[in-house]
Amino acid sequence: MADLDNKEQTELDPADMEDVEEVEEEETGEDVNSKERQLTVQMMQNPQILAALQERLDGLVGSPSGYMESLPKVVKRRVNALKNLQVKCAHIEAKFYEEVHELERKYAALYQPLFDKRSDIIKAVYEPTDEECEWKQEEEEELTEEMKEKAKLEEEKKDEEKEDPKGIPEFWLTVFKNVDLLSEMLQEHDEPILKHLQDIKVKFSDAGQPMSFTLEFHFEPNDFFTNTVLTKTYKMRSEPDESDPFSFDGPEIMGCTGCTIDWTKGKNVTLKTIKKKQKHKGRGTVRTVTKTVPNDSFFNFFSPPEVPESGELDEDSEAVLAADFEIGHFIRERIVPRAVLYFTGEAIEDDDDDYDEEGEEADDEEGEEEADEENDPDYEPKKDANPPAECKQQ
Repeated sequence: MADLDNKEQTELDPADMEDVEEVEEEETGEDVNSKERQLTVQMMQNPQILAALQERLDGLVGSPSGYMESLPKVVKRRVNALKNLQVKCAHIEAKFYEEVHELERKYAALYQPLFDKRSDIIKAVYEPTDEECEWKQEEEEELTEEMKEKAKLEEEKKDEEKEDPKGIPEFWLTVFKNVDLLSEMLQEHDEPILKHLQDIKVKFSDAGQPMSFTLEFHFEPNDFFTNTVLTKTYKMRSEPDESDPFSFDGPEIMGCTGCTIDWTKGKNVTLKTIKKKQKHKGRGTVRTVTKTVPNDSFFNFFSPPEVPESGELDEDSEAVLAADFEIGHFIRERIVPRAVLYFTGEAIEDDDDDYDEEGEEADDEEGEEEADEENDPDYEPKKDANPPAECKQQ
């Protein structure tokens, strides 16, 4: 039989032998690829390898790609000239933002009479005329005169049944509760105090002074503190950092200072009293100790962490300041200029539209993935189906 096999092998056409060799090579290649994939999966499941890989990648961030090193010396010299031009551009950009700040100061003075009138209406100092109160809504365009008259009578009837409110009650509290960024700071014990908030103003630094802005929170007389105005000042810088001029991207908030709140005795919502029981190790007697500890409150906003001269902060303080800067900027840029739209919810709807679009895109991507799985001949739904987790009662 051995001779017969040898004979058959010698009688094979040379072209057939080439095919056999190619098939063997392809099979060998597949085996190698399979082993490589298995090895990669095992490596990616090893937390130590992943940590080492991440550390290596972090070390590459901001490092040159190697292309610059490969350039001739004469070209590197010209690139340095371009970088010097870029530094000059950054300084011109800083001047641009300084002039923008001056424009903000100029137009703030033009806006202020309107904001003052808004405040007077909210506080019931001024009652707007019928002409000032006229506002045509889109849906009213399709209403007949008869329907408009009927709706007007119904509104008047409702107004007669209710007590006549003064101004616009709880205006700023409603604004705060409507905005997620601010409502997250509010606690239940803050709300009775914020009902007394009558206005929020933005004051810019004077010409020639370091760039800054101050938020002024104006309160009517109340039982919680004696201050009529609480302030928060944000100091900004609009110049490139000499050690890293290319990072300049407009004015940045460098620090902030709050104010001292003169709380009425027993009304300070930023502190709370807790009682702890302590047991004596020797005698075994138990005593109750009363301690005053910090309490979550919106009014902690007026006591931000102090930035040391070194500029170095721990992670918690950095996180608090980053959130503080975001809130201060948002109040200045969005809340104060468009307060009525946040009161009605219209500004919030505009903000939500952006998130809805992103959500729709995500849904489309999920749909595409599902379609790909269904078209895959090797896809087996049973293998992907996860049994529902059991609900365990605590």
